[in-house]
Amino acid sequence: MSSFSLRDRLLGWRDTILSSARFQRFAAVFPLTRGVARRRAGAMFDIVAGFVYSQILLACVQLRLFELLRERPASAGELAQRLSLPLESMQLLLDAATALKLVQPRSGGRYGLGQLGAELCGNPGVRALVEHHAMLYRDLADPLAMLRGPRGGGELAAYWAYVRGEGAANLGVEQVSPYTALMAASQPMIAREVLHVVSFKQHRCLLDVGGGDGSFLSAVAAHTPDLRVMLFDLPAVAAKAAERFAANGLAGRATAIGGSFRDDPLPEGADIVSLVRIIHDHDDDVVTALLRAVHKALPDNGKLLIAEPLAGPPGRESSTDAYFAFYLRAMGTGQGRTFARLRQLLEEAGFGDIRLHAVPMPMVASVITAIKRPMC
Repeated sequence: MSSFSLRDRLLGWRDTILSSARFQRFAAVFPLTRGVARRRAGAMFDIVAGFVYSQILLACVQLRLFELLRERPASAGELAQRLSLPLESMQLLLDAATALKLVQPRSGGRYGLGQLGAELCGNPGVRALVEHHAMLYRDLADPLAMLRGPRGGGELAAYWAYVRGEGAANLGVEQVSPYTALMAASQPMIAREVLHVVSFKQHRCLLDVGGGDGSFLSAVAAHTPDLRVMLFDLPAVAAKAAERFAANGLAGRATAIGGSFRDDPLPEGADIVSLVRIIHDHDDDVVTALLRAVHKALPDNGKLLIAEPLAGPPGRESSTDAYFAFYLRAMGTGQGRTFARLRQLLEEAGFGDIRLHAVPMPMVASVITAIKRPMC
């Protein structure tokens, strides 16, 4: 017979009260509980209507509405003509976007950016992610089928072809270009978080494993002029990185190397290695092997830098945990990990002095550093 703690019994009593229709009616009208009841009802409605909200946002992004309104405010009629929408539909979208604070009425019947719409204008990485989510919506059209079936198997799993590992090194440009561009759009955000808490001035060479088209390395190199940088990614992706390095005037101190960290040894010669949004894409066996490979490639007292979103510890889970759990399920690989779990994996791979740095926007990426322990 299972025993229940006092906390379990109290929560059960709470559930009985809150699920009572009689109590809900009372709380909605009683002056001391009315405000709380309304806020909870609003929160519940937001959960129920969340899918509609996301589609409103997607429509605005696909129409490039925010960019148009940043140029100048416009009326519903002007926007309908420019965006080839019926006036009634354009007005419907504007009203909905106004309710979500994405746009805002201006004088003369015109519309301009709302507070959230203005913030999105300055964040191309988020806009790219919103458009990308169209695939996730289709994979989640039948959530029970996704939960009952094996991981992956839908559009999202096919999109992230490299994470499955088989034949990844042979992927062509046409297969790697879409996800490489998506990742590149978010790299400036992550670079800002990293550069806020980590200095590269005491290092001579940074190796970015799975570095995509070199956007992160380009940002770090621009910030640290004396730093040499190396990138290691699939051959077709590394070729794109080489082009970016040349375009950014970094060819003299930036090198792009093609290969797969699943099958090939990591390049040596760097005293700091970065893994930017790499670990949460993969299961524990792949992560364990990757951390050991990084440990082998680094000199004694070399540094590992990890930048990625972290899961909240038990009891402090956040909405981002729910998002990544379902995204990675659809993707077919990977898992959200707490700092405690990552610290355990790092210690097992031979790292010490493991630190979680306080960054301005941990939702974008948390930053962890660790030091390779000298060999005894």
